[in-house]
Amino acid sequence: MATASSTPMTAAERKVIFASSLGTVFEWYDFYLYGTLAGIIGNQFFTALNETSRFIFALLAFAAGFAVRPLGAIVFGRLGDLIGRKYTFLITILFMGLSTFVVGLLPNYETIGVTAPVLLILFRLLQGLALGGEYGGAATYVAEHAPQGKRGAYTSWIQTTATVGLLLSLLVILGTRLWLGETEFAAWGWRVPFLVSIALLAISVWIRLSLAESPAFRKMKAEGKGSKAPLTDSFTVWANLKIVILALLGLTAGEAVVWYCGQFYALYFLGSTLKVDSVTTTLLIAGALVIGTPFFVIFGTLSDKIGRKPIILAGFLLAALTYFPIFQGLTHYANPALEAAQRKSPVSVLADPASCHFQFEFFPSTGGKPNYTGSCDLATSVLAKASVSYSIQPAAPGSVAIVKLGDKTVDSFEGGPLDAAAFKSQFATFSKALTSEITAVGYPAKADPARIDWLMVLVLLVILVIYVTMVYAPLAAMLVEMFPTRIRYTSLSLPYHIGNGWLGGFLPTIAFSLVALNGNIYYGLWYPIIIAGISFVVGLLFVRETKDVDILNV
Repeated sequence: MATASSTPMTAAERKVIFASSLGTVFEWYDFYLYGTLAGIIGNQFFTALNETSRFIFALLAFAAGFAVRPLGAIVFGRLGDLIGRKYTFLITILFMGLSTFVVGLLPNYETIGVTAPVLLILFRLLQGLALGGEYGGAATYVAEHAPQGKRGAYTSWIQTTATVGLLLSLLVILGTRLWLGETEFAAWGWRVPFLVSIALLAISVWIRLSLAESPAFRKMKAEGKGSKAPLTDSFTVWANLKIVILALLGLTAGEAVVWYCGQFYALYFLGSTLKVDSVTTTLLIAGALVIGTPFFVIFGTLSDKIGRKPIILAGFLLAALTYFPIFQGLTHYANPALEAAQRKSPVSVLADPASCHFQFEFFPSTGGKPNYTGSCDLATSVLAKASVSYSIQPAAPGSVAIVKLGDKTVDSFEGGPLDAAAFKSQFATFSKALTSEITAVGYPAKADPARIDWLMVLVLLVILVIYVTMVYAPLAAMLVEMFPTRIRYTSLSLPYHIGNGWLGGFLPTIAFSLVALNGNIYYGLWYPIIIAGISFVVGLLFVRETKDVDILNV
């Protein structure tokens, strides 16, 4: 007799997986366009901020979409448990696609002023709201169609969608860049990938309209066992709430930081910190995604045999133990001149510690000057822009900061007393002098393409992607198996989107802010390492294995 694990996938099952996965790929494509283009969007919509804050603020606007994902999980999760999986994730893709298309039409800051970033963030919030309902619907829908013993393999295709969506966005951006040239792309061509998403939306909607409701949901409805209050049943009944908390702390929190560190932070680190040109960065990340993506299916299928938990926990542990050497290796192989300069010419800023601030500008500056004009802040802003690691050495209270580069020194200045014109002139002089000394002691303005070891950088990036596949591939099946059918959509969506929307989505912003605060280009890695470590311990001690659960009867 053929078992479920040996029976070939039917045409109907292939259609379910293809339709769910393809629609989700397009949604992730829409969502990640913004993250990939954060630097350009910062220049378009946050012009009033200084260059360092502009990039951080653009990342925060990207993260705003993640901030509302738990709300989307609650809203759409409840609908999915009440009216069905199919219709709910049809609504989410419409919200997502239309919001993305409109971003491609928005006027920039120079055209309509502060209204531009306000509208941008508004549509990012709508995108995040929709995405909050998307994943739970797709994962639940596929899992409820999968035969017993094959849920890991079937849902692993859904797990590839975020990575494939990112890859698709990278390729469309790269193609547009090469077609228009960098100048035209930065001026207006960045809008093209957003605008073409309307075609992807049409295809996704057409495909999803052809789907039928899941058998588990139909069975539940036929037996009259559905929940009339999914939110109440999920989050006020301790037996269910306890599982939600464990799913968050022991699974999705660690998965989220490993996912975003291995793909998005690696992208930012190569381009913004190591100064590798955008085309090379895109090709390297895309290559790593192409090589690594099949491991989603490999680990998903393996989880049907040995369990979900050991694969996920192994990914957490490996990531926490190896992130520092891997990212240091990226510096060594992608920009060896930067590594050499850091070793031979350590940089320090001698300043009154009280005058050095966390330079995050929540509001645009006024009067033609940045909000932070102290001598320490001006010095560290130039160093951060140049990707120079530095330490703060205490000096006398009230003293003007001095930058030490090996045996060279450059005096900063106090910008507060100066008017806008005088400040602009003196800052330009100071920036030029400091940049000149930075270059003189060996710090490169950008990575030398001739010295990039493509193979080794690619190997390190593939390792990061494989960690992603380990923690993410079995996750959908495991979350589905943790909760009963009547509250499954609601219960799994919230911990997933708190983990991925908050802990993961804010990772690039938090990591870059930590680097700017501390001065060490690797300091931001402590954030994903600590979160992954916590999830490893909680998962090991408190999360049970689920691979043998029969989800049709829970």
